[in-house]
Amino acid sequence: MDSFVALGDSFTEGLDDPGADGAYVGWADRLAEVMAATRPGFRYANLAVRGKMLQEIVREQVPLATSLKPALATFCGGGNDLLVPGSDPDALAEVYEIAVAELRAAGAEVVIFTGFDPRHTPLLRSLRGKIAIYNSHLWSVAERYHCRVVDLWSMAVLHDRRAWSEDRLHLSTEGHRRVAARTAEVLGLQPVEPWDTPWPPAGVEDWISQRRQDLKWAREHVMPWIARRLRGESMGDGVAPKRPELLPLCD
Repeated sequence: MDSFVALGDSFTEGLDDPGADGAYVGWADRLAEVMAATRPGFRYANLAVRGKMLQEIVREQVPLATSLKPALATFCGGGNDLLVPGSDPDALAEVYEIAVAELRAAGAEVVIFTGFDPRHTPLLRSLRGKIAIYNSHLWSVAERYHCRVVDLWSMAVLHDRRAWSEDRLHLSTEGHRRVAARTAEVLGLQPVEPWDTPWPPAGVEDWISQRRQDLKWAREHVMPWIARRLRGESMGDGVAPKRPELLPLCD
């Protein structure tokens, strides 16, 4: 595969994995580096934009991706939708399948991602059932369209708090590294480092300290996210894709 286009939201854009220049890196950029190392002339585009809902990804990114005709496309979306009260995972999966069908029809090999298991995250663990239903649909879509799957739900290493940034909604640098390595493995590539290396022992917080942290997190990150959605705003308003064209990494 000599070309790769990544589609999605903040997960694929690379929040919160800042590079030396302050720009976000993320698992997709890291995967592209692994692929480029053994493929002369390799080209990469990343169309993902933070805060995008699934329908926006399908409307804005899929047509551009199909026009680029990449050998590989990674597609992850729907996570922001599932956070919205009343969202329907069955209806979301129908939209998701349309996108996968279009990417496959354009000749791309497609890798899709299940949703994370949020059972270790306060407030979000109530979404487990909805995410599990959505994941079941994604596995079915993958079977129908012969896609490879990165099963984020089963990656127990991501249950550790250190895999996540302060907002607990976006992966940390180490979390992105592990997802990149897992995706490389799914593609039959040799990752730079293993993705499932156990975390070193961490200090144990007492129950009161944990609850204080949970309340601080809800106040500083969850409530502002809800407020933006109620106002019809998004983190991605005014944000353009960081790599809208298929270009070599050394461009």
